[in-house]
Amino acid sequence: MTETQEKKKPLSGSILKLIAVITMLIDHSHHVLDNIPGFRRVFWNINPEYQVSAYLLFRTVGRIAFPIYAFLLTEGFQHTHDRKKYASNLFLFALISEIPWNLLHGGSVFYKSQNVFFTLFLGLLCMIVYETYQQEHKKQLLYLIIIAVIAVFLNADYGLKGVGFIFAMYLLREKKIPQMFVSTAFLSGHIFYTFGVMSAFIPINLYNHERGFIRGKFWKYAFYAFYPVHMLLLYFLKQNL
Repeated sequence: MTETQEKKKPLSGSILKLIAVITMLIDHSHHVLDNIPGFRRVFWNINPEYQVSAYLLFRTVGRIAFPIYAFLLTEGFQHTHDRKKYASNLFLFALISEIPWNLLHGGSVFYKSQNVFFTLFLGLLCMIVYETYQQEHKKQLLYLIIIAVIAVFLNADYGLKGVGFIFAMYLLREKKIPQMFVSTAFLSGHIFYTFGVMSAFIPINLYNHERGFIRGKFWKYAFYAFYPVHMLLLYFLKQNL
């Protein structure tokens, strides 16, 4: 696709970030909305396996967020001037987000799984290892296996499947159709959730490779900070409703 055709596409990186943030907020809001009677009530009983409720629709919309975050991660990896700093920022916010994640999902400062920043961090490490050791295939494979093992034992959000999704997005970045189907296969499951994941590729493929209106360090870190902040706010709402 030519540069002119790319620029005709309507969505900047800033718009993609907003879509990811909004759909993630819709997804996580179920922790609060579960306090509302009828939120999980089935209003369309297709069959015993597919019973549609407001809860299911909110979670389905929420499946759009992670693929967009993964895509933005692969874009950031390719364009950043300092990959070490990029990785350190992800790891720092993984640590910052851990208690808010634990509170929202488990109701205490300790919980059995870790937040999605750890998944993004491990996905970034896969890309770094792949590019750094292209001439040393044994080391490349060894380090990728080590990252996979860490993903399993860390039990971060989306787990090994999430790391595989990110890596597939990166490897197939020049082949849009295979990228969509191969990446989605990592997160396939309930038909509604799979549809949600695939829906994320609509805005992804409308990306015009422009940064958009979110610029500067303040907005960059505000985008990172939204993740732990919104979880804390939802936790306090959940406790007080």
